[in-house]
Amino acid sequence: MPSDNPGRSSGADPATPDPNRPETAGESKPSARAGGNGTPETEPGVPGGSTSAAVAGHSDGLSAAALSEQHGSSNGADGPPDRAVASESAAPRGGVATVRADTDADGAARPPLMVPAALADRISPARSTAVAARAGVLLGIGILILFVTGMISHLIQHPPDWFWWPAHPVWLYRVTQGVHVTVGVMMIPVLLVKFWSVYPRFFIKPSLRRGPVELLERGSVAVLIGAVLFQIVTGLFNTAQFYPWKFFFTTTHHAMAYVAFGAVVVHLAVKLPVVRQALTAPVREPEEAVGQEDSAANTGRTGVSRRAVLAAAGIGSVAAGVAVAGQSVPLLRRVSVLAPRSGEGPQGVPINRTAAAAGVLETARSAGYLLTVKAGGREHGFTRAELEALPQYDSVLPIACVEGWSATGHWSGVRLRDLLAAVGEYGGGDVRFVSMETTGIYGSSVLPHPHVVDASTLVALRLGGADLTLDHGYPCRLIAPNRPGVLQTKWLKSIEELS
Repeated sequence: MPSDNPGRSSGADPATPDPNRPETAGESKPSARAGGNGTPETEPGVPGGSTSAAVAGHSDGLSAAALSEQHGSSNGADGPPDRAVASESAAPRGGVATVRADTDADGAARPPLMVPAALADRISPARSTAVAARAGVLLGIGILILFVTGMISHLIQHPPDWFWWPAHPVWLYRVTQGVHVTVGVMMIPVLLVKFWSVYPRFFIKPSLRRGPVELLERGSVAVLIGAVLFQIVTGLFNTAQFYPWKFFFTTTHHAMAYVAFGAVVVHLAVKLPVVRQALTAPVREPEEAVGQEDSAANTGRTGVSRRAVLAAAGIGSVAAGVAVAGQSVPLLRRVSVLAPRSGEGPQGVPINRTAAAAGVLETARSAGYLLTVKAGGREHGFTRAELEALPQYDSVLPIACVEGWSATGHWSGVRLRDLLAAVGEYGGGDVRFVSMETTGIYGSSVLPHPHVVDASTLVALRLGGADLTLDHGYPCRLIAPNRPGVLQTKWLKSIEELS
């Protein structure tokens, strides 16, 4: 139950700022003490017997003037302000100063906002450092996961000399890219709650004393917000294969990942003391901080609770994840109503790029088709009939695309290592695959040595027991374990061992 002092909850340490307040820059002594007859006594040193204009009518609140100079040192963008406080003394109640209607729901003073008073009055008391810090932690964890899984996908597609990626387990890329897209969608509700909880801070009247520091701080937050929004929006568009821009998505998304991740690290470094303080205290509602009767009666503001906001963020995040995870997790496909891909398609596997879009309708069905293979300094052209005459093997491998969807296929064809050996001695280098496609940016791919020699890597001729359809890569295609779908080259024209 509330303590005798309506400005503190029971058992609160007077020297410890309350992280549940949107703005707690310090502590102040009460401006007036009620006498035995209920008349406020003059605080020592205050002329005229009136309450000091530097102190709000709350037993531990700072004045608006003090906060105007100090607000940047406490919360930064991690706790929104509410309204400016008036300089009048609080009306006594039962011999104790009560929370005024012009303080916030926690009874603390706030720096003035550069917004109309009517709008400032409507700022929810649920906006606080406690909410912002917890949403920020979830957001930070999500961005870390997105950064790591995104780097994996980029390095596989554009490998530097030092990078190594295994052929097994065959489902690893399916998991990492599925997690990447699903977590990205899950971050949307958390990001909205984070923005909701902190955006009033951007309307705080700048302090002349801290002007340059505040400008730098707000600029860094603007970079963080812009980079994170860019990554999420462009990532969502990529899952739908909708590109209303001129830049190349993959390299731009990769470059902005460094900006977003770096901005998060800088922001966390600046706000670590505030975040640590907020996370070590329980989430308290405004009425728990100042007394339920005083909070509702004197502030005149009620609404959604802080715990409800955090619960909504968690539930919304899980719901968003389930709504799209089915494109990667077969068990969730029936409930993933927002998944861009269902996991279904011709021969049981979805298709990203059709033969018509690739411009290979005629060449792929040509009677004179030959697959040129170069290995060990020798070269040989194989017809499809000759490929079918070689020993055939089966592989159960997933197609996992950068958009997040994946599906398992039952593939049949010639082992790549056997095909190379039929031409010449394989020297252990990487192998390049070139498609008959001439219009796309993935008309060729390079397969590293671990995948070349793996028994499950095939020059596939059939899928699901039937010949490949044109859209799936007829007359033959590459299928290798633990690789992005864009590197599983279709409509093969040549295979060449690289020195």
